[in-house]
Amino acid sequence: MKTLKFGIPKGSLQNATIRLFEKSGWKINVNGRSYFPDINDDEIECAICRAQEMSRYVENGTLDAGLTGRDWIEENKSDVEVLDDLVYSKVSQKPARWVLAVPADSGITCPEDLRGKKIATEIVNFTRRYFSERNIQVDVEFSWGATEAKVVSGLVDAIVEVTETGSTIRAHGLKIIHDLMETNTKLIANRDACNDTWKREKMGQIALLLKGALRAENLVGLKMNVPEKRMEAIIKLLPSLNAPTVAGLYNSDWLSVETVVDKAVVRDLIPRLINAGAEGIIEYGLNKVI
Repeated sequence: MKTLKFGIPKGSLQNATIRLFEKSGWKINVNGRSYFPDINDDEIECAICRAQEMSRYVENGTLDAGLTGRDWIEENKSDVEVLDDLVYSKVSQKPARWVLAVPADSGITCPEDLRGKKIATEIVNFTRRYFSERNIQVDVEFSWGATEAKVVSGLVDAIVEVTETGSTIRAHGLKIIHDLMETNTKLIANRDACNDTWKREKMGQIALLLKGALRAENLVGLKMNVPEKRMEAIIKLLPSLNAPTVAGLYNSDWLSVETVVDKAVVRDLIPRLINAGAEGIIEYGLNKVI
């Protein structure tokens, strides 16, 4: 039997990735400290590795495919094929940013002000290229962690750090002066694996269902009963992916209406539907929207 060797990112993305796979139909069981979890698909072999290293393992063929960030592909300059974008993190569905930050009371306001100064970051190669391409001479050193503390304590003049909201950076008394890169999770593949018809189809299946699960994260289903005479008023209130599904109730002048809407509008929408005549409203979660 053919198998696809697939990399699951270790660290902050691991739990979010496993939950996403479960919603997509694959159950991944991480057994203790094992780096090779079980999955309920005999055609997939899973391996857990750091997102920072994923693109290298995919490039050299140790893995056929895997999930990692655009930032680590850029950092490693890996020759891999990007099959799809999957925008998610451990807490949300929005891209993260690598930003340049300095002390809040610093007079530094732009990258050029850092000429001749020291920067700490985890993405050393990318940062060096970024400043070199702009002819700004800086000293870039690798940070093993607690990067914000290095600039607060005066060990370095600035940091390049990843953030979603900027709140942690501000909490450390720093200010963001420049965005260097926006990053999101990408499904990447080994180029030889892409030339294998079976593997490419299997990777396409994974991409399709993962994206469907991500899309469903922000949507819910609504089902309700509506008097026929109030139908037009109800339809005008309903946002929908397509036209709502409408079916007649047995031996009645009532109709059953079903639709899919954004989670964000439900709390305001349901009272309006009730006021317009809808009854028996049911809200339900979705696993995938394809």
